[in-house]
Amino acid sequence: MKKMVFFTLLAAAVVYGFQRGPGAAARTSPFNEQRATADLKTLVDFGPRPAGSEALAKARNYIVAELEKAGLKPQLDEFDARTPLGFRKMVNIHAVRPGSKPSILALTGHYDTKIFDFPFVGASDGGSSAAWVLEMARATASLKLENTLEFVFFDGEEAVVEWTADDSVYGSRHDVDRRYRNNSLRDLKALILVDMIGDKNLNIRREVQSTDWLKSIIWNTARSLGYTREFPNEDHEVADDHIPYLKAGVPSVDLIDFDYPYWHTAGDTLDKTSGHSLKIVGDVVYFSLPEIDRK
Repeated sequence: MKKMVFFTLLAAAVVYGFQRGPGAAARTSPFNEQRATADLKTLVDFGPRPAGSEALAKARNYIVAELEKAGLKPQLDEFDARTPLGFRKMVNIHAVRPGSKPSILALTGHYDTKIFDFPFVGASDGGSSAAWVLEMARATASLKLENTLEFVFFDGEEAVVEWTADDSVYGSRHDVDRRYRNNSLRDLKALILVDMIGDKNLNIRREVQSTDWLKSIIWNTARSLGYTREFPNEDHEVADDHIPYLKAGVPSVDLIDFDYPYWHTAGDTLDKTSGHSLKIVGDVVYFSLPEIDRK
């Protein structure tokens, strides 16, 4: 899955980054930790969910049904991805909550898991991002924004064989091409990607390729909520679903905990995750959205 290139510890993190400030979590958003936890459990219970699998189809049906319950009209974007093992059918899921402007703020994550020769249920890696985007679709129902909110679940983030520029992020690459072809890429004002955010010991560093103004808003919000330990001032570089958008000129940020010790192991199971971690990221993004909307 995503490929980590390096990370650098900034001195500022030593000063305050590992202590939660006073009045931690003084504000809370409508993001429901229990609902997100239930979504995560349901997805994990489907088992390994690689692209093209029956289990991923079940996960997709569940996501679509829950989006409909939230009053949204999900759309399936099917495409044939050219992989090292031949063409494979993949499906992105989109749902939109219209604002007063056609410009779009996208909340995104992948819902597939990597295929291995052992049972890999991807609780944090694939499950947490899908559960989070789904709960954000519910939690933002009453949030007043001028820009349109779009919720995107990417298929094919994981490599089919081994991570390369061509064997990875199939869903996001396809989505950029689709928007470019239909002349709507310019409507995408900003994209927030989440990935591997289920770790009980949440540690989301600043992804160096991500857009600076988006990182500033999100990390300032995290600090105001008392989450400096979970959002430390440290840098790292990760190749993930945000890269195709950055290459296309779309402001984008990747919120990812790459310190997860069970990454791509059979140990990435539900008991290693925490719904509270999803809630922390939900609160931080929820309270960041109005400033991003005004930018």
